[in-house]
Amino acid sequence: MKAIQFESVFLMTDPQPLLVDTTGKPLAETAPGKLKPAKDWPPVTITREMIDAEVERLADLSRPANGRRRVQFVHPSAPDPGRGLTPGVQVALEVLKPGEETVPIRHNSTQVNFCIRGGGTTYVGDRAVNYSRYDAWNHPSYAVYRHVNDTQDLQVRLTYSNAALLEMMRVHMVEEDPSDDSTASVDHAAPGPEGMRLDTFTIGDDGAALMPYETLINPQPVPSNCLHWPWAKVKENLDKLAALGEKYQGRRLYLLFNPLTDRFNGTTPNFFSTITIRPPGIVDKPHRHVSSAINYYFRGSGYSRVEGKRYEWKAGDLMVSAPGWAVHNHASDDGEPVYELTIQDQPLNIYMESLLWQEDLSEPAKILGTEEGFATNRASAG
Repeated sequence: MKAIQFESVFLMTDPQPLLVDTTGKPLAETAPGKLKPAKDWPPVTITREMIDAEVERLADLSRPANGRRRVQFVHPSAPDPGRGLTPGVQVALEVLKPGEETVPIRHNSTQVNFCIRGGGTTYVGDRAVNYSRYDAWNHPSYAVYRHVNDTQDLQVRLTYSNAALLEMMRVHMVEEDPSDDSTASVDHAAPGPEGMRLDTFTIGDDGAALMPYETLINPQPVPSNCLHWPWAKVKENLDKLAALGEKYQGRRLYLLFNPLTDRFNGTTPNFFSTITIRPPGIVDKPHRHVSSAINYYFRGSGYSRVEGKRYEWKAGDLMVSAPGWAVHNHASDDGEPVYELTIQDQPLNIYMESLLWQEDLSEPAKILGTEEGFATNRASAG
């Protein structure tokens, strides 16, 4: 009797799965993706004025114990946990006063930092990154890091990470102030135990293979390094793209590329960071893609049209400018050129074979990374 009673209590206190009968229903009717993205996760803008006010507010605070003055920008549609500005990307504003530094930290999320005011030094593992305004750099997973403001100005950074995705998965691991004996930087290239990586072998003509457990738990390591993209060098190359005339059918940008991501086109394995220049009066062709996009405009002004609605923006605004699969395009006002940083979860979607991309709305969409993509007219545009 006791065993039966125990079993009954166990079943009543544990959560039970839901069984949803979808027999005969079209798959599209059971998928959340049937909703128009602009209604499900619409564009939002954190204006320059909002950001400036938060910088001032954070700077007025006494130094917290861990040194991190930080505010997250969370989309109103975001779940909790998983408080992202897009479903897979978390964005935070961080402020550090002159002479201050943060307590070391590490986590299994990766980051890209973008300095929007001042400068300083960030120690990531064994590397010191000395940066100034509009520089970008990445943080590999589980590398111990700390920020130092060794300048006379406020240090203000935008931090992008895949923490939102890991939080939704309930696996975001964070360690504050790691002990001295913890690994300062993860040596992803360190050799594994000798003799423990066994051969994988095929069992058919179509390439199907079997991998031993010893190899499954000891995959070939690939170095994951902290990389730095100085704005002065990026701008020098970016400005040359302004020579592409009005007839150019493409985006005048460069990806801040991390070779670790190989053909998946990333700054981190989860998302890419691109820097774009838009000469005055340029209107992009409408297009759409499964990956979502966050734009930070740090010079110039213009507008985006998303699912038919126009959104104005200016230098200093941060905007979710392209919800996944929403038809959109961007345009720069007359006057000065636009510079913008775009974060987009393209690499993750390429790896998952989910990156449906429609460069021209009159042509079929394609899954980028598994079939030939699209071409521009750059050769004839100059």
